[in-house]
Amino acid sequence: MKILVIEDDESLLMAIEYRVKKENYQVAASTDGLSGLCLLESQSFDAVLLDRMLPYLDGVTLLKKARAKGVKTPVLLLTAMDAIHDRVSGLDAGADDYLVKPFAMDELLARVRALIRRQEPWNPIEMVTAYDLCLDAGRCLLRREECVVSLSRKEGALMEFLMRNPNQILPRSVLLDRVWSDSIVEEGNLDIYIHFLRKRIAGIRSRCAIRTIRGIGYQLVEK
Repeated sequence: MKILVIEDDESLLMAIEYRVKKENYQVAASTDGLSGLCLLESQSFDAVLLDRMLPYLDGVTLLKKARAKGVKTPVLLLTAMDAIHDRVSGLDAGADDYLVKPFAMDELLARVRALIRRQEPWNPIEMVTAYDLCLDAGRCLLRREECVVSLSRKEGALMEFLMRNPNQILPRSVLLDRVWSDSIVEEGNLDIYIHFLRKRIAGIRSRCAIRTIRGIGYQLVEK
């Protein structure tokens, strides 16, 4: 397994390299965004640890450029910015997960292992329908009549669970357990992905809505 670390804090970079190598991963490293992007586009990696604030090219812009060129390597965004809009912008840019600094190395390694596990084929069984929506779970395509939108794998897994349980109030703990069972996750991730799905549903002009049940969880309903 080979990990790319893009981090401009050299002491933190050295600490990460040391711990990652102790886990028997190969490591490549960069201290700025431009050289990091070149490494990411020219070599094959199993995961990327990407600092958000980098010289020459910031982490979010780097990630957008890599995703636009078809790079699918899972990315863990390392950031000191923990506001919701900062998390949303990082995940929207194509990050698979984020970790707020300062962090424990044990948690970093656990998240790396989870990212790598997620690359195993995701093979949901069938087409799922609810109200006016149809989800091709295998290809992560959400459809309403002729309107189609592509979902990320995590969006697809969350949407599938909501659609398999229409009109049911689904507690936050249940959603986190069913959709993020393979990884350590902050509760805020659920709200961010619900935000993403609401945008996808609105984009295909569905009559469905994801209703917030305050203090409990969420419910897929028809308007």
